Amino acid sequence: MRERVTARVLLLDPAQRILLMKGRLPSDPTAPGAWFTVGGGVEAGESVMEAAAREIVEETGFTDAVLGPVVWYGEGVYYDRKRRPLVVRESYVLARCAGGDITRDGWQALERELVDDIRWWTLDELMRLDEDIYPLDMVEMLPDVLAGRFSDPPRAIRYRDPLVQETPTT
Repeated sequence: MRERVTARVLLLDPAQRILLMKGRLPSDPTAPGAWFTVGGGVEAGESVMEAAAREIVEETGFTDAVLGPVVWYGEGVYYDRKRRPLVVRESYVLARCAGGDITRDGWQALERELVDDIRWWTLDELMRLDEDIYPLDMVEMLPDVLAGRFSDPPRAIRYRDPLVQETPTT
């Protein structure tokens, strides 16, 4: 089965706000969007941390981010546009930056097509949000991250999407 390793980023500004994007899956671009973290695929020869740093620059324009540890991890089977299975391994890296306005200059065509919004959120705002957020348990797990409490190994995230089948994490 094909595999995709991803670096997702919990990017925080000095006010402890997290940057999230709202977009749709390539497998169902007409479906309602969901909020998710900055990040993307790890390229050949690249570590998760190198990918996280690259994705921050490409998706936000921020060059001042300081990376922390991997705090969450998830593994599941997704399906691509042609409904072919794909094992996705997601590492969620904590990062901090000065914040501010985002630039989309480094976005790829697919990101421009499928990402509808990007903005900073406080935890209180996320708790009141009546839209899907990924990972599903972000609102429950984020207070520990904001308080500097991390586990080793990283905490596992939950999936609900019918297009995702959870695989056991080891």
